[in-house]
Amino acid sequence: MTSSLRNVAIIAHVDHGKTTLVDQLFRQSGTFRENQRVEERAMDSNDLEKERGITILAKCTSVEFGDTRINIVDTPGHADFGAEVERILSMVDGVILLVDSAEGPMPQTKFVTGKALALGLKPIVVVNKIDRSDARPQEVLDEVFDLFASLDANDEQLDFPSLWASGRDGYASDNETAREGDLTPLFDLIISHVPEPGLDKDGPFSFLATLLDRDNFMGRVLTGRVQSGTVNINDPIRAIDADGEVVEVGRATKLMSFDGLERVPVETASAGDIIAIAGLEKATVSNTIADPAVTEPIFAQKIDPPTLAMQFSVNDSPLAGREGSKVTSRMIRDRLAREAETNVAIRVTESADKDSFEVAGRGELQLGVLIETMRREGFELGISRPRVLFREDDNGKRTEPYETVVIDVDDEYSGNVVEKMQKRKGELTDMRPSGAGKTRITFSAPSRGLIGYHGEFLSDTRGTGIMNRLYEKYDVYKGQIESNANGALISNCDGEAAAYALNMLEERGELFIGANAKIYEGMVIGENAKPDDLEVNPMKSKQLTNFRSTGKDDAIRLTPPRVMTLEQAIAYIGDDEMVEVTPSSIRLRKAELDPNERKKNRRRASD
Repeated sequence: MTSSLRNVAIIAHVDHGKTTLVDQLFRQSGTFRENQRVEERAMDSNDLEKERGITILAKCTSVEFGDTRINIVDTPGHADFGAEVERILSMVDGVILLVDSAEGPMPQTKFVTGKALALGLKPIVVVNKIDRSDARPQEVLDEVFDLFASLDANDEQLDFPSLWASGRDGYASDNETAREGDLTPLFDLIISHVPEPGLDKDGPFSFLATLLDRDNFMGRVLTGRVQSGTVNINDPIRAIDADGEVVEVGRATKLMSFDGLERVPVETASAGDIIAIAGLEKATVSNTIADPAVTEPIFAQKIDPPTLAMQFSVNDSPLAGREGSKVTSRMIRDRLAREAETNVAIRVTESADKDSFEVAGRGELQLGVLIETMRREGFELGISRPRVLFREDDNGKRTEPYETVVIDVDDEYSGNVVEKMQKRKGELTDMRPSGAGKTRITFSAPSRGLIGYHGEFLSDTRGTGIMNRLYEKYDVYKGQIESNANGALISNCDGEAAAYALNMLEERGELFIGANAKIYEGMVIGENAKPDDLEVNPMKSKQLTNFRSTGKDDAIRLTPPRVMTLEQAIAYIGDDEMVEVTPSSIRLRKAELDPNERKKNRRRASD
């Protein structure tokens, strides 16, 4: 029987080892049996999380160490999923800040840590991957202290305890040279340093909903921490919004706590417990679920607004409906509404014609994950080029979102990176050597200029560069930014591409399709080597004659086409183009398929 409780979140940058460390906490606390087969990175249960090696959804879990129950929240490390991080911080009393022993604090580390420190949470610093050959642990620890100081940490937070660890090998120590052991020092430090919730168990029941998901049997399931009082199954409850208005009245039909990776039913829960509650149909994230006597809502952490938007529309290409099962606007509307309901960082606006929807979010990755999830569910969509959301300041001037961009690159490529970023209106704010022949360069750049740059950046640095972006502020509009210098090769017919025609077109530019690919009028099949768009015939076949050639015709050998991922395609398209997304294909096309209509639109735009 547990006698004490600790609630703690693990925060870190992408790929610094959060989920791997949680796996080891499971094993060493006895949550997993010794002979139990468990997937590596067990907390990353989503298919996209496993494929990309990142955490997308915040997840709650619980382990027991001695007579202490430790509720742990594994949080996303990417800035695009920062809304998840902001919400869960209200559920915990301490944070484990995990920092890579070579990379040190990164932009997302600053973002989440700033939120945690502002809430007064007590940090524990774990320098992970201590066994890396390029580890620089003491420098990294100094950088963490400097980061805390720059974020206005109080004296108690600056006096943070630290451990050296290897999450992969499952050990932590206060000795920098240790290369073996277990995670007992980390368990002990959590219990001694993170305070118990210390909430009012005798008052009326109140609970702040911080996560929302759906269950086929239970309906809406709200997860959060009980802020006061006690709740039992079938107790009367009601949901109130941030203004104190009643959203709905109901009963707590199901209460669940967390045990390892599972949600387990419980009869009762009291102040400090992290639980999931079912029984309400309208309550959502940031609502207060409470005893009917409670009238004052619990303060909910403000979430940064969306900065980027894309148009999701019904697929109207000639190939529509052949590869997907969900193609109507009603199906798309319902799916986006469900997403906006559970993900407060997403905002959906329906167009006047009801056939398209503006979906606003925190970044390209977040919206790209949504599109990829939908195509796997059988949806067909047309996706526009991302655009930033402009605002006006108090003086009526146009402003746009800026991002802090931190780039780690081999010294030989630094000049090229600086030149490219300056063309995209990026302002160099810091540049310093980071050891091992690398340079760390920091820019303040408008988000608009960064759209589509990541692929070019990887090419420029031969795949060795690392770029991290973080929302910084809204500031003055930077003016026109150079766009793609090359035009498109556009199909002028419907059918299947012929190898002979593609072979002739290769001299015109780079192709995106291979022989026998399905094509249609207005589809973008390649990139023109010149600035203008060019309409071409990819179906042209060799003219047959009654003369034999002197030698046997050689088989046509085409250069392999440039195949784009979803994110690359979305970043590549121009303002007058779209990405056709289906469960089987990703195609580029002109938004207006008819060439005559495109010409009229260009004339209207130039008038």
